[in-house]
Amino acid sequence: MRALVAGKIGEPTDVLRLESRPVPTPAAGQALIRVKATPIHASDLHVLRGRYGFSPEFPVVGGHMECVGRIEALGPDTEGVAVGERVVVAAVPAVPGPPVAGTWQEYLVADTRRLLPVPDHLSDSSACQLAVNPLTALLLVTRELDVQPGQWLLQTAAGSTVGRLVIQLARHLGIRTINVVRRRAAVEEIKAFGGDEVICTEDEDLLQRVAEIAGPAGVRKAIDCVAGPVGAQVSQALAPGGEVMVYGALSTHRQTDPAALTIPLQARSVIYETKAVRGFWLNRWFGTASPEDAQRALSEVRSLVADGALSIPPGQLFPLERFAEAIALAETPARGAKPLFVFEDGRDNDDR
Repeated sequence: MRALVAGKIGEPTDVLRLESRPVPTPAAGQALIRVKATPIHASDLHVLRGRYGFSPEFPVVGGHMECVGRIEALGPDTEGVAVGERVVVAAVPAVPGPPVAGTWQEYLVADTRRLLPVPDHLSDSSACQLAVNPLTALLLVTRELDVQPGQWLLQTAAGSTVGRLVIQLARHLGIRTINVVRRRAAVEEIKAFGGDEVICTEDEDLLQRVAEIAGPAGVRKAIDCVAGPVGAQVSQALAPGGEVMVYGALSTHRQTDPAALTIPLQARSVIYETKAVRGFWLNRWFGTASPEDAQRALSEVRSLVADGALSIPPGQLFPLERFAEAIALAETPARGAKPLFVFEDGRDNDDR
């Protein structure tokens, strides 16, 4: 089989090579998956650069997040799924936990507890993106923050993939959103997408606008993917006793100095107003959640996507041979469609 393998830490296009490898054999409790489509996430590239929260043992097959495919074979005494079944593989390595197979290859072996059957009407393009960003949005809003209908939810990076999913989920649940963007051109786009209020940090004061929208007390729930000074302002905008979940640090993208990954919080605000700043990382959630809880959350996401409450934009399809072009697209700001590696005839199943 073909596999996209990184021999060492480095820039992805420098260290990745297309190799031929033997098809793996599933053990008990495992399934052999013939991969149909798998995305290129920014986190996949950070892993290869050695800038992520875990580092695999090199050489390693790229892709450490998710894919969709069909079950080709089952290991001995393996139950619960069937050969031929179409499934999403939640290939996010649990931290702490054992290593998992990379998804940028034609076949991979996966624990059956990480498989989620998906309906045929859900395209490969949507299914292969189901287990990371939609799951992150669901967990942040409903599990970590427990935002209730009618409450305000403040979020940064509203135009990001997770940000747009949060907007859709909030509308579905009756939650009002205050969405922070950095470009004036994005304001109307986010409003048209369903955001209730939009703040543009290019020419607006975040604290002043939150007070105008939610009242001088501020908001009690917030999600931040920027960190840095913007993340600090989000903390300041919280009501006493409020909490912000930090799940990314876009302000330090490509930053190699760990000391620069900061959020300059005001100690008085944290102490006297008892505000909470907590982190969220999907890998650590998989490391602490039970297999049953993980399956419940994935099943909920599948239902939201299959029923149309959450919409995943179609990806741009690439064969493995064009990996350099696909990675360049993944690194392009405001690129539009997410690049996906596809196998077999290279067609999404919407085209059948």
